[in-house]
Amino acid sequence: MLVRVAGRFVKFVKSFSHHFKSYRHDVSDKARQYACGLMQAGVRKNMDRMEEVVPGSNSRNLQQFLTHSKWDARAVIDQVGSEVDAHLGDKKSAALLIDESAFAKQGSRSVGVARQWLGRLGKVDNGQVAVFGALANGRFVAPIDVRLYLPKQWTQDPERCKKAGIPEVDRVFLTKEQQALMIVEHAIAMERRFGWVGADAGYGKTPSFCLALDRMGQQFVVDLHSDLRVYLQDPHPYIPERKSNRGPKFKRYRSDAKPVEVKDVVKRFELASQPTLKVRRTTRGPLKVRVLRVPVYVWDGKSATAAKWSLVATQTLAKRPEVKISLTNAPESTDLARLAWMQLQQRYWVERAFEDGKSECGMADYQVRKWSAWHHHMAIVMTAMLFMLSERIRHQENLPLLSCADIEELLSRFLPRRDVTREEVLRQMGQRHRRRQAAIESRTRVALARGASATG
Repeated sequence: MLVRVAGRFVKFVKSFSHHFKSYRHDVSDKARQYACGLMQAGVRKNMDRMEEVVPGSNSRNLQQFLTHSKWDARAVIDQVGSEVDAHLGDKKSAALLIDESAFAKQGSRSVGVARQWLGRLGKVDNGQVAVFGALANGRFVAPIDVRLYLPKQWTQDPERCKKAGIPEVDRVFLTKEQQALMIVEHAIAMERRFGWVGADAGYGKTPSFCLALDRMGQQFVVDLHSDLRVYLQDPHPYIPERKSNRGPKFKRYRSDAKPVEVKDVVKRFELASQPTLKVRRTTRGPLKVRVLRVPVYVWDGKSATAAKWSLVATQTLAKRPEVKISLTNAPESTDLARLAWMQLQQRYWVERAFEDGKSECGMADYQVRKWSAWHHHMAIVMTAMLFMLSERIRHQENLPLLSCADIEELLSRFLPRRDVTREEVLRQMGQRHRRRQAAIESRTRVALARGASATG
């Protein structure tokens, strides 16, 4: 029953307690407080708000728990991954989806922060970016892995990395594509069950990501930028022969075939005249799209052979139709309706899952700067998202519309709360004022120091 959800949540968090215990320290109570705070702190799920509602909690102790405690975030994340796999894993119907999430931040000291493309805002701004791996099956999705992206201005600055607590082994620049492949490799090593890998067009700018997945033996459906070039016939790469004995031998492969941008392939085969299929049900009725599949060859300009895959394009039937173009190495015998479902179904739900993670589980509400603290926060958030997944699955028959927002509301009501006496209200207000005053004085000192250095 839903009225027992608070008890189930506390029991669920306790099932992770062994990760927060060592022979010297036990911070499992802080883990419980932080997890409860994510559910109870309201719209702004920061540690100051947690202290106001979670019995026995203290914002400084919670900050210590995130920043200085030695527990292993990777071990927690891997347990989350195992339990998500138990719920959703399937070699045919589940997908491992790669998705980025951006977090707008001020200042320059938070680990990984830089002026970079923030997809959530749709512009270049100051913030952090993480690459996530999520397991999806039907309308259920939950993250199972995460990697924080470090721009080159970070990895090329050892002192900055040291101040942020980044381990030396992680002070190496990795592209988001490389991080995504690491997530796939880790999922395989951990024996997560999925039938294909999905990713948005950020990973389809060039063929390299798809080629790497194909070499790993993984089936994929990856969205493309419209200007990616493919071949409609085998390009037959070759190394030219020298016309004389003079000069060095040719080493690079060439092709006489001309590539075509995928947007032009879609135009050539008239997507608008293709068959209409139902992909999934929505609150407004079934989603219908036109679907096109074209066999294409993909060549990276370096290899001796080209890969023969399929271009899949879908077009909605709206007044302003949306076109999505993807590349897949699924067998040619794969049903057209399944290809459209693989392309559209899962991407929709993973975006919804990360919206829930930010709005209901406080994914973006952290107040930390260090490497370990960021990963600790994400580990607890992913744990909370796992609980919400388990509750939605538990009640899918009798409450099919149960949402993460519903679960957060129930937990905020039913979990134990700090008594709100008159004295407690005044104490909390005084504490907020002291923090605000300290922040004002800190900013004033910084401004004065900058002014002194400028005039000196």
